Amino acid sequence: MKGIALIAHDGKKAEMVAFIKDHLEIFNNVKLVATGTTGQYVQQTGLKVKKLLSGPKGGDAQIASLVAEGKLQAVIFFRDPLGKHPHEPDVQMLMRLCDLHNVALATNPSTARLLVKGLESEFGVVK
Repeated sequence: MKGIALIAHDGKKAEMVAFIKDHLEIFNNVKLVATGTTGQYVQQTGLKVKKLLSGPKGGDAQIASLVAEGKLQAVIFFRDPLGKHPHEPDVQMLMRLCDLHNVALATNPSTARLLVKGLESEFGVVK
């Protein structure tokens, strides 16, 4: 089974954890990968998650590589649209590769809820 990547900018990490807690049944049944610090937060929910580097240290690029290799079915990336991020080129590359490889990408909780609903039915994720 392909996995789901989880990423959240610093100001959005609590929001990511709340989202995960609201959908634990779904996330319990998929392979999770996350950038380093986001992964630490997600682990607080009790879920098993493979942690990569933090975003600014290359984690976004690592997830982009997994997208390009066909190893992810979706990326949930809670972005801070008002903050400045030194790794913005990596973020743009990740988003471009999701588009290029037709990988579902949610950048806010509203879209992530729709993505999760789609995973329940279209990808056969068991609730």
